[in-house]
Amino acid sequence: MKNRIVSNFIGLVALCLIILSVAPIGANADRSAVIIMYHRFGENTLPSTNISISQFEKHLKELETGNYTVLPIPKILLAINTQKSLPKRTVGITIDDAYLSVYTRAWPRLKKAGFPFTLFVATEAIDRNYKNYMTWDQIRELKKHGVTIGSQTASHLHMPANNSKRNRQDIDLSNKRFYEELEIRPTLFAYPFGEASNRIKKIVENSGFTHAFGQHSGAVNFSSDRYYMPRFALNESFGGIKRFKLIANAIGIPYQDLSPSNPSLTQNPPLFGFTLENKAGSMKGLTCYSGGHGKLSMQRLGPRVEVRFNSEFNPGRARINCTAPGPENRWHWLGMLYYVPKN
Repeated sequence: MKNRIVSNFIGLVALCLIILSVAPIGANADRSAVIIMYHRFGENTLPSTNISISQFEKHLKELETGNYTVLPIPKILLAINTQKSLPKRTVGITIDDAYLSVYTRAWPRLKKAGFPFTLFVATEAIDRNYKNYMTWDQIRELKKHGVTIGSQTASHLHMPANNSKRNRQDIDLSNKRFYEELEIRPTLFAYPFGEASNRIKKIVENSGFTHAFGQHSGAVNFSSDRYYMPRFALNESFGGIKRFKLIANAIGIPYQDLSPSNPSLTQNPPLFGFTLENKAGSMKGLTCYSGGHGKLSMQRLGPRVEVRFNSEFNPGRARINCTAPGPENRWHWLGMLYYVPKN
């Protein structure tokens, strides 16, 4: 009798282990990572791109004391590209525009915490010695200490609003300046304002970059477009510790056949949709939202999710976010930013 009980117990444990090993939602928790984005630090006259020092220090404390692993962006991308597992709650840090406050306020705190980060630089502002921007000497110092340097063009232009020739020239100029000043050719790119299109993505790829980032929310995973990867933007309005904990714990949604795949809209409103991969599970509670439209009308046809809008987007940038409850009070998250041309 005792042997039978032990045998049944072992069998039950084995069954539980099998179920856990194939459970689609739990398995996805270590197959994605959160990449966060900052601009300015402690520059409270520019709240839309600034994070207060108090907020930033709370973010760092959360990353230090919580169950997170902060990795260099290239290491995260290598794992995603090769479909290798990442530690649960992996976070990567990026900073755009190379403002002086990165050097004077953010870097000392990041260095003390031992957190790696990537700095995206638009070279023209550095060349012209614009006020409140870093110098090449300061950027060299960061590079010497292991900071990854990425490109954000030369002039930080609105890329979809410019022709291919202008965009190529701007990227070529920035690459030239990076080589002259830092003896590198960056492999990581960030679209100014998060604006892109299929045409521009191809220019970026042909310019030698291996990955490019937008400014749309969501966790990166195996489904992410290598040339339009998501990042969670943080500023004073969206940098409270409650939201930070929410996004730092986000999990990517495994998907395919995202439509429209072009980040620059040719139809307004778009017919937005995507197909959940098998490993995504049921995604019970999946809901989609958009600024200006609120909660969106959504139809699910098996694994296919179709979202419709009652009105057009205004010209500029339009965001769509789809979320679903996940394990351990975490949220699955898929976001998209579309550039809406003026008529």
